[in-house]
Amino acid sequence: MAERRLLILYGSQTGTAQDTAERIGREAKRRHFQCRVEALDSYDVANLINELLVVFVCATTGQGDPPDNMKMFWSFLFRKNLPPSSLCQMDYAVLGLGDSSYPKFNFVAKKLHKRVLQLGGNPLLPVALGDDQHDLGPDAVIDPWLLALWDKILALYPLPPGLEIISPDVRLPPKYTLHYLSEDSMHPDGDLLQPTAARAVPSELHPFAARMVSNQRVTAESHFQDVRLIEFDTVGSGITFSAGDVVMIQPQNCPEDVQQFCQLLRLDPDRSFLLKPTEPGTALPALLPQPCTIRHLVTHYLDISCVPRRSFFELLSYFSTNELEREKLQEFSSAQGQEELYSYCNRPRRTTLEALWDFPHTTSAIPPEYLLDLIPRIRPRAFSIASSLLAHPDRIQILVAVVRYKTRLSKPRRGLCSTWLASLNPEQGDVRVPLWVKKGGMKFPADPDTPVIMIGPGTGVAPFRAAIQERVAQGWKGNCLFFGCRQKSKDFYCQAEWEELVTKGFLTLFTAFSRDQGHVWLQHVPPSLSSLLTSWNKAGCRKGLLPHPCSFFHR
Repeated sequence: MAERRLLILYGSQTGTAQDTAERIGREAKRRHFQCRVEALDSYDVANLINELLVVFVCATTGQGDPPDNMKMFWSFLFRKNLPPSSLCQMDYAVLGLGDSSYPKFNFVAKKLHKRVLQLGGNPLLPVALGDDQHDLGPDAVIDPWLLALWDKILALYPLPPGLEIISPDVRLPPKYTLHYLSEDSMHPDGDLLQPTAARAVPSELHPFAARMVSNQRVTAESHFQDVRLIEFDTVGSGITFSAGDVVMIQPQNCPEDVQQFCQLLRLDPDRSFLLKPTEPGTALPALLPQPCTIRHLVTHYLDISCVPRRSFFELLSYFSTNELEREKLQEFSSAQGQEELYSYCNRPRRTTLEALWDFPHTTSAIPPEYLLDLIPRIRPRAFSIASSLLAHPDRIQILVAVVRYKTRLSKPRRGLCSTWLASLNPEQGDVRVPLWVKKGGMKFPADPDTPVIMIGPGTGVAPFRAAIQERVAQGWKGNCLFFGCRQKSKDFYCQAEWEELVTKGFLTLFTAFSRDQGHVWLQHVPPSLSSLLTSWNKAGCRKGLLPHPCSFFHR
């Protein structure tokens, strides 16, 4: 009998594709497959020619781009020198996750399916195209597709004699076990949080602990929104960037939420443990220290503020000792209960911590070793860099709008990262924030003779501030900025900076203040653009200054 080995590879930006891949992995284990679930860039792609059975789960980001954790795999797979029979022994299936409101709906999954087919792979099923816009979300496609997939796989790899599919009523073992340490070997939590020395270029697995230099509110105190201009010191990090690049920040949960979580689950936050995989070959979480305290795990790793997914309620139902709670959890995790789950979780943006409060009997019975199966890790947040290294060496500045809004729930919703950043005060001590930089989607012209027109209302002006600082530092003119906000006196970010550059002749500025000017919006300003272009083009034609057309950027 052929070896019953299944590889599940995912490319995930927000965690949905990873969650789906792990769901398929659990279903594979119930069918007695040896199964590995890995991010595409964590997998050694050279071994792909030896794989017999692979399921790819891929999200599409931006304008048809692959997620960050599959970009190296993507580049390798599309090498022109790969033989067309490279994957001829592989049976495969591709599941895509996307949003049909975007023009390149599930572009990555479609292209991946086609490329593996070109390399000789044998598709088990047509590519599945999960859609966030569907009333039931991507599960409307995933559920029936998985039923058909298992029929195909079990026809090729039947269950060994004497074995049956493990019932859905049976709880699978956890991915990891927690081995508690004695009190005399416990490590103070502070020891785990010390910034580590930089290793080459900072990355998601090895972020740089940057010192926060300043945290300045740039909206008036009377303004409804709190927006911060925050600056970090990156001396010694080796970080370099250009205008248009993005800084990734790893946030953490607030102490009050951590305390509540530990109380709910009856956990001692100062207890120290070692994490060990249940099955050999399972990698340990890269961002968790060994040993680790419960407080560090909950503060820095478990995303207790995220909106829980269907898989959360499915696993939670196994721990329930209360009949009413168990019935509701099973409803939320069923295909028929997805509309009810959406109303409970997604519409009001209910957090994982709040959901745990709603099921107190079940929550108090959660075994700690299942925490990493139950709750996803905190994902980094991306911010456009709002400064230039030429103007501010060894510094990164970002413009952060603190996210706060109301739903039908009594407690306002708060953005995890923005709220955490706003709470930090560098004047009260050494404040460190884990971060790294990645390339952004904006590329500004390298030719000083190319004028640039930038349209950035609100905090969308951030990358243009970086571009303008960079161009001004090089003595380049031909910079035009369209900026819009509500009121000139309350949320005109970087007003003094823009006005000084206008005075010096480096910037042409157009503004729209929707509340000051009788509801004039930024889209009402562009008629003045034609006169600007006319004057630039006349100057260029007359003096030969502008051989290239203008570059347009908008946020």
